[in-house]
Amino acid sequence: MKKFFLLILVAVLLTPCMALAADAAGKAAKKYFIVVSKKELKLRVYQPQAKGNKCVAEFPVCMGKNLGNKQRKGDMRTPESPAGRPFKISMMQDASTWKHDFKDGRGSILAYGHWFLRLVTPGHSGIGIHGSTNNENSVPGRASEGCIRLRDNDIIILKEQYAYVGMPVTVLPENEVDTTVR
Repeated sequence: MKKFFLLILVAVLLTPCMALAADAAGKAAKKYFIVVSKKELKLRVYQPQAKGNKCVAEFPVCMGKNLGNKQRKGDMRTPESPAGRPFKISMMQDASTWKHDFKDGRGSILAYGHWFLRLVTPGHSGIGIHGSTNNENSVPGRASEGCIRLRDNDIIILKEQYAYVGMPVTVLPENEVDTTVR
């Protein structure tokens, strides 16, 4: 009888861990990928299919204040992926307490929404996909310092339903529209 209760206790304790692992494996197994259109101010999540790609989610975005590909820190541009070499999500961080001073007189304020999906962007650091706490009206638009800004509810949906570490993220140049098969 003790063995039976011990087995039940172990199963109860392990179930949440197994569910989290299964969820992460499930997202990765679906091989979602993201395409961001600077021209359309849209972030789309795609799932590869046998006959092309299926768009499974679409969100409006706020991009860098200035047009063009990021050249240096502080230029207020969103970096563009080199052709055929998408960026990757390297970390998914809880940013709900992160503050930033936009040098607009408001001081250091909550600025990133709940999640910061950090991107590997060769030659640049600190670039990611995040929420828009205190500035939801900027989405869609051009007001960021270089990151890809979503509405707070959208970053939660993106993180919880689709995103995973290693996920490819293509950021298209200003003059290109997303022609991924939908």
